[in-house]
Amino acid sequence: MFAVIKTGGKQYRVAANDTITIATLPGEAGSSVEFGEVLLFADGAGATQVGAPTLSGITVTGEILSHGRGKKVIAFKKRRRQNSRRKRGHRQAHTVVRITGIQA
Repeated sequence: MFAVIKTGGKQYRVAANDTITIATLPGEAGSSVEFGEVLLFADGAGATQVGAPTLSGITVTGEILSHGRGKKVIAFKKRRRQNSRRKRGHRQAHTVVRITGIQA
């Protein structure tokens, strides 16, 4: 059994006990979170439901494991022969979530 959820502008294929890294969610570590935008649901028997655009009555629940920041990405720009350089770094914030179950 798995589902496709949408959160943070991206789509994720999740099943029970999966661990995913998604865009930052509000909440403390250890708290529960519920994903309501379910785009696709497939049960173990082979039946698949596809939403247009979302499915109603199906929710995916998870537990927030931790909050963190990703690897540093360097944005370096240089204009040749003009002694012009710019270097910026960015670390994207993320949340690690373990999927606890899919309720149909």
